Amino acid sequence: MRMPEVSVVMPVYNGEKYIRQAIESVFIQDVSLELLVIDDGSWDGTAGILKEYEGRENFRYFRNSSNLGAAGSRNRGVREARGRYIAFLDADDWWEEGKLSAQLKQLKSTGRVLCSTGRTLMDSSGADTGRYIPVKETVTYRDLLSHNSINCSSVVVKREAALEFPMEHDDSHEDYITWLKILKKYGPAVGIDRPYLKYRLSEGGKSRNKLKSARMTYHVYRYVGYGPVRSTCFFISYALHGLWKYRKK
Repeated sequence: MRMPEVSVVMPVYNGEKYIRQAIESVFIQDVSLELLVIDDGSWDGTAGILKEYEGRENFRYFRNSSNLGAAGSRNRGVREARGRYIAFLDADDWWEEGKLSAQLKQLKSTGRVLCSTGRTLMDSSGADTGRYIPVKETVTYRDLLSHNSINCSSVVVKREAALEFPMEHDDSHEDYITWLKILKKYGPAVGIDRPYLKYRLSEGGKSRNKLKSARMTYHVYRYVGYGPVRSTCFFISYALHGLWKYRKK
């Protein structure tokens, strides 16, 4: 197989219920890619589903010898990747056709390092909730401090930046910390305000537990180097933005 342009990194843990839809949404993309599935010790039927794809040249399967968590699994995928760009996709989300090609076009035309898209919120069954989370065409570091508009499953980023700033702190929003570090060093991200990502609201997940998510967001500001006072100010801005961000498209 020739070197892919994009390496799609998909961590999974007991994802038999949804992972097939996620995988199929990767393989309908019209770019040169490889899919790396990082199994974090699943004990359900996930491995059986993944075996169906083992004959594909652009499919690579890795099983962690011990549980690394979502952040550690993504980091392993980035290290194993061969593409110039990294795309992340969680095993319970899925993409619209044309997502990756649209993002590569924007990254190449703007010279930016990271690109994200808008997302439609789906319920746990995969039905559309009618809610859409937009993204600005340009997302600055200051924008991102105010609220995290960059969803991990929407991101395409240059591999060298993902290697430089691996995801850390599973007790926080580990991807948010990485995006902040990347934007602080490399400048604004480019956004495509179109619902290329279908984001599933899983029962009991971070996206459902607002109090847990709030605490984790405060910890993000502390982890990237801000003191208690400034972290509290950023958190208040985040909380106010959260009152209106779940709008209907």
